[in-house]
Amino acid sequence: MSKILAEQLLSGITLGDDENKEYIYLPGGELGSENPYCIFEKNGERLRDLPLEDAVTLAKRLHLIPIKAPKFSK
Repeated sequence: MSKILAEQLLSGITLGDDENKEYIYLPGGELGSENPYCIFEKNGERLRDLPLEDAVTLAKRLHLIPIKAPKFSK
């Protein structure tokens, strides 16, 4: 697991790809939890909740980078 991506998610940074509209983020309610779950969204639709390790694996596979998610940036 990439510690850098995990730390970015744990610190509230959204990982995403604006072109493909894919985003992974940690909701505020998961901060500080023992086993945090991240949310994976595509095309504005919440597809699934992922444990942190799975979220990092998916972010690496999809080549997601730190961004401002369109929903939260305004």
